[in-house]
Amino acid sequence: MEGRKSNYKVNQSVQFRVLSDDQCAEIFQAALEVLERTGVNIHCEEALSLLKNAGSWVDGKRVRIPSHLVKKALHRVPARVVLCTRDGERKLFLEGHNSYFGPGPTNPYFIDVETGERRKVVKKDVENVAKVCEALPNIDFVMSLAMISDCTPVLADVHEVHAMLQNTTKPICTWAFNVENLKDIVEMCCAVAGGLENLQRNPFFSLYSEPIVPLTHPKEAVEKLLYMADMGLPQIYAPGMQMGGTVPMTIAGMLVVGLADNLVGLLLSQLKREGAPFIAGLMLALMDMQTTNCSYGAPEFSLALAAQADLYHFLKLPVWSAAGASDSIVFDEQAAVEAAIQCYSAALSGANLIHDVGFLESGLSASLEQLALGDEIIGMVRRIISGVEVNKDTLAVDVIDQVGPGGHFLGEEHTFKYFRQKTWFPTLMNRKRYLDWKNEGEKTMGMRLNEKARKILNEFESKRLPVHLEERLNEIMEKAEQRARKN
Repeated sequence: MEGRKSNYKVNQSVQFRVLSDDQCAEIFQAALEVLERTGVNIHCEEALSLLKNAGSWVDGKRVRIPSHLVKKALHRVPARVVLCTRDGERKLFLEGHNSYFGPGPTNPYFIDVETGERRKVVKKDVENVAKVCEALPNIDFVMSLAMISDCTPVLADVHEVHAMLQNTTKPICTWAFNVENLKDIVEMCCAVAGGLENLQRNPFFSLYSEPIVPLTHPKEAVEKLLYMADMGLPQIYAPGMQMGGTVPMTIAGMLVVGLADNLVGLLLSQLKREGAPFIAGLMLALMDMQTTNCSYGAPEFSLALAAQADLYHFLKLPVWSAAGASDSIVFDEQAAVEAAIQCYSAALSGANLIHDVGFLESGLSASLEQLALGDEIIGMVRRIISGVEVNKDTLAVDVIDQVGPGGHFLGEEHTFKYFRQKTWFPTLMNRKRYLDWKNEGEKTMGMRLNEKARKILNEFESKRLPVHLEERLNEIMEKAEQRARKN
């Protein structure tokens, strides 16, 4: 068994692909054809100027882009992006098939963890989301899960970052309504980092933004894109699509449109600043033709996102994706099933930055219980995708020989070693006997998740910022409020 091996192959983890390299190449070529033949509408003068000077064909707002410009940009853009903690620790390595999970943004409603009531989001909810994310070991980055209602409406995005920065050390991903608000957000992050150069070297926040699908890039989205590129800070420019609505019903057709729009953002970022960090990806939902609602729980959602991960791996770009969401109105068995399938598929696909853990109601309601369940699911998934280690020690031939026929392995050092190293232990899943479960209150999974969320909120202490930094963030927030009042 210890002899030399010829052509010996090892799977370090579970293997999974939707698209072959040849299929990825075919989709890429189709997207290039769309950009050259059909083109896109650009509603930003600076972007039009950058594209025209680079050699694109500009006719009013319509721009047709030669494929060589896209290919040149793909050689310029970094193949990896590293996101850090608030304290500067390099934590998320967005490259290869490394997968990291976090919540999403923009839910207007929140499922109250104390009452179960579906109500509008308040700023305290974002503070609580950040705190729960900080406590959950398998949640790697933080988004707000929310659209705050109890603040100046035009500054809700800035208030979200203000709340998150003070309640988590984990990397933050956020959105911004416009470039003025984005400047406030960057100013806050620079204050915490100790300056722009420190933030560029060890970025702990990234921006999420979307064009209008199909093939339209509005002024606000492009201005934010160019600003982030100019600042040298990481951003996600991900087309949001409805299959059968704003893009073709076929996954292949959806990928062509989404990739074309994504490549426009990538190209503009590199024309503005060569080497600007860019995270590629698509955000999609299936339009349910029975209800016209956008479905997050549909199997096509997970399949299409896994396919786009293959596509962006083929192009050697960091990949944005989604998982851990549900169409269910409430936190129930449907929510658990849909979240589990999505998280498993996303992790297997090797997507790098995976958001939307904690979504209910197709992205209209946020749930801390769903977020805590996602943490448990992700832990299970990570154990599965870690694969099977095969070597002399794990093959255990000597141990098997020592125990012999009819023996048992409970007392073996080998068992003691590997049950600690290789066994995943649940924090919420029930493995107890019936009488033990009954004597401990007959708690369902929903009850246990609610208890866990409330326990974190009541007992967990997030690492606070120094007082002078909290005061500085408050000053920036007040300056933004004054600007909003004048406008």
